[in-house]
Parts: sequence; structure tokens; C-alpha cells
Amino acid sequence: MQNQEAHFLGVDVGGTHLKIGLVDREGNILDFEKENTTPYRDSPEGFGPTFIAGLEKYLLKYPTVKNVGIGLPGLISKDRTTALEIPAIPALNGFNLKGGLEEKFPKHTFFLENDAAAAAIGEFYFGKDDPAQNFLFITMGTGIGSALVLDGEVFKGSRGNAMEMGHMLSKGAARLETLVGRQGILNIMSRLIDAYPEKAGVLVGAELGTHLLVDTAKAGNPVSLMVFEEVGRILGEAIVSAIRILDVTEVYFGGGISAGLEFMMPTLDRTIKQYLTQYYGKDLILKKATLENNAGTLGAAALCFMGSGL
Repeated sequence: MQNQEAHFLGVDVGGTHLKIGLVDREGNILDFEKENTTPYRDSPEGFGPTFIAGLEKYLLKYPTVKNVGIGLPGLISKDRTTALEIPAIPALNGFNLKGGLEEKFPKHTFFLENDAAAAAIGEFYFGKDDPAQNFLFITMGTGIGSALVLDGEVFKGSRGNAMEMGHMLSKGAARLETLVGRQGILNIMSRLIDAYPEKAGVLVGAELGTHLLVDTAKAGNPVSLMVFEEVGRILGEAIVSAIRILDVTEVYFGGGISAGLEFMMPTLDRTIKQYLTQYYGKDLILKKATLENNAGTLGAAALCFMGSGL
């Protein structure tokens, strides 16, 4: 039997799936399971109590685990006990998840965090490029999430939920994630296909999705490249504001849509440097985060490191 602190459980809670990983100290995922959340959402007991009951089978399956990290997609209390606003799972709002877990499993220790902040902490502890002590982390998926790692810890703000860049106002007073979250990107894609049907090629009449967008950009489709150019410009303008406020020199990009970062990068870089003085621009590093699809699970597991001094 290995040391009880050699393994950690990372639970990435999404609107449609739970991703559960058994993780070692080096950030290797030793075992992984994915569960549909429909039974949790449809349960008459409510999502929170059903989630707590459902976790038992993993704690029994992995008896060496004593520390469990959980990433939640939304706002949580500053003491990291209670879900406040979880748009994808509103039944969790106001639920003291940590308290319920501790009551049911008193021999285990639980760590809760916003999912974007968890992914940032995962990059800090397990990232392949030895991340800095300070960086801005932006995750691009269904929405736009973000976190600031400040001196190796998540910057929480006065009430616990700082750095919601997805809700910054952007052009036309729309929120950033409305413009360049998944649906916003598909809206841009649809508009440009209509505007340039002669250049759109295989995109005409296709079922639009972000995988299609990335694949066709890799193949050199001019309309797909135009989509990423527009996304890069909108996102770049938001990052200019964030850099002016935070004075960070490193920005990492995660989430599924970051698969297209190389196609955004020229416009992103140009937009940011166009609006920043040399002080901010000269040392600026923009790069893709390294944990990719495992960021949520590894990030949740990494919360055990941050919260316990392990």
C-alpha cells in the first residue's frame, strides 16, 4: 500500500459530465472516469446530496485517497464551502457542498474552487513549461473563464470571485463570452460564411462546430482563418484591459477552443501590442496552456496541494 498522500482525487464538475481522475504527485492520471450528470440533475433529492452520495463509490474504489479537489463551473463562497451561482447547475446554488461532504466523509479532506481557477492551479503545479509565479489564465470553451495566479495562489478578490473576464463588457456592450464563447464564435462563423460563400468551401451547408472550425483552419480555409482573426481581435482588446489592471507579463490559454490559438495568435499579438506601451509589451508572453483536455481534472487534484501544504 502506498503512502495515503501519494494519490489525490480530482473531480471536474461540468453541466453535462463529471470527470473524475486519480492523480499522483507528478500530475499523472492513473485512472479516469466520466459520468453523465443527468441522473444527478434529475434526482428528487437534488444535485448536491446526489453528488455527495455518488462520490462514495470513488472513495471506496481508491482507498489510498484522503484529499479530494472539486472544480465547480461558477461562483463559490470565499471560504470555498458553498456554491453561489452555478449557471449550468442552478440546483447547486446556495448549497454548502463542502459541509455536506465533510459530514458524510469525515476521514477525507475536500477542497473546492471555481473550475477556471482550478485549471490555472493545475497549470501552476503540473504545467510542462515550469509556469511563473504570476500569470493570467484564460479558458476558452462554452464560455470564457479566467483566473489570476498571484505569487502562486489564486487571486480571489474581496468576496471570493475575482477575474470573471467572460463577463467584461466588450463591443456593443455585449459580454466577452457572448461574443467569443462557443456560440459567439459560431455566430461569427455563420456570418462570415454568408458574407463570403465563394471562399467558404466545405463550410457552406455544413453543421457548424468548433472542431470543424479548427480542422478547416488547419487546412487553410480562408473563412475559418477570418473567424479566428476576429476572435483574436475581440479577445485581444479584453486582454489589453486586463494587463493594464493586473500588470501581468504571462497569459496562458486553455479550453477546447485554444486548439485554434495558433490561428488567433497573429491578430491577438498585434492587437495587444498596438494598445500597450513598451513597458507592458516588451516582456509579454502569450502561450497555450499545456494540460489541454486534462486541465479540469488535474486542476481539481492540484487544489489538494494548494490547500494542504502537501
